[in-house]
Amino acid sequence: MTQNAHDTTLVAPPRPEATATTQLPDTRTSVGRLIGVDLARGLAVFGMYAAHVGPDPSEGGSTGFFMELAHGRASALFAFLAGFSIALITGRRTPKTGRAGRQAVAKVVIRALVLLVLGTALTLTGTPVEVILAFYGLYFLLVLPLYRLGARPLAVIAVSGALILPQILYVVQQALNPGGGDGGGPGEIWAWPADADGIVSLLFTGGYPALAWIPFVVVAGMAVARLDLASTIVRTRLAITGVALAVLGYGGSFLALHLVPGAASALRASGWGEGGSVMSAWWSDTAGYPTGTTPAWLLAASPHSETTLSVVANTGVAIAVLAACLAATDTLPRFRRLAAPVIAVGTMSLTAYVFHIVAIRALGIEELPGSPLHVLLGFLVAVTVFATLWSRHFARGPLEWLLGRATRIAERVR
Repeated sequence: MTQNAHDTTLVAPPRPEATATTQLPDTRTSVGRLIGVDLARGLAVFGMYAAHVGPDPSEGGSTGFFMELAHGRASALFAFLAGFSIALITGRRTPKTGRAGRQAVAKVVIRALVLLVLGTALTLTGTPVEVILAFYGLYFLLVLPLYRLGARPLAVIAVSGALILPQILYVVQQALNPGGGDGGGPGEIWAWPADADGIVSLLFTGGYPALAWIPFVVVAGMAVARLDLASTIVRTRLAITGVALAVLGYGGSFLALHLVPGAASALRASGWGEGGSVMSAWWSDTAGYPTGTTPAWLLAASPHSETTLSVVANTGVAIAVLAACLAATDTLPRFRRLAAPVIAVGTMSLTAYVFHIVAIRALGIEELPGSPLHVLLGFLVAVTVFATLWSRHFARGPLEWLLGRATRIAERVR
């Protein structure tokens, strides 16, 4: 498995939720808002495909630059929208209570368990992609107790988590694996199953450790979903907040790597930068992933560095993208029609995700990223055509429909 084989997906909320929401008085604004979320999901799917079956960003040039933009940031956007989905299921502006609340919680738990099982199964196939589905299942379970909180307390928790959890993660990883080597791992029970992600991997040592990714889920989904997204003022503030967070994260890392004495040399000494300059670690993964042998990597904001600056920057990008999608689909009807194929992909992101995992395995693609550009275009065309044709006849994607059937058992909760 290559270190760049990172991916992610998002399980869209049930379509009945969208239908119910579109029955608000201001139909145009409400429909645009939900379509904007689907558009953001579609863009995240495209970004994930680019990260896995696109050219290697280290090749440079304009193609390499655009491929690098997808790395990590697509994952952050999915995590952002995962929290949004939890809020949609459990009651977006007003959390559900009583029997409805218990049933909503049961639906989230069932979805989480399905993701854990499906993600583990896909990983056990030996795919070169580091499957995120099992991680997502754990995220859903960990943040579920917060579903009754409002936007302000959720935002406070998210900010606190972004400031504290990456540092705790670093300490825990050092305790589990001193020196960043291959030894010193957890016992077999906590690492089970051996060929997939055990609980220690899901929480601390895997490609998307929950300890660092929970702030994405909370702030980008649950907190934002509580806001009045039909309001132009709210969307404008979200866009400004997103840009400000991105500048703070990436800009703070750029300054730290250049101004903190010994930071760059410590990163080079740790072996980081073999694929590119360590000074690019303020925004890019091309220099490689942190080894954990020096605390200097906590100054990086590269998408998969799992640092505070990385969490802040990636969350900012995700918020800004969602705000742009909401505004574009609400105010530009022609754009909404042109973006319909991407929106269709966004409505069935679980299906699109599993499709690309299976296709990568079936085609025998081992180097991720590194495929020629035409391979990426083939994947994009295939998933877009399928999603467009399917959505003309069905409200949900095939796997989304099956997941919806699985959660029907929640209706028995009293």
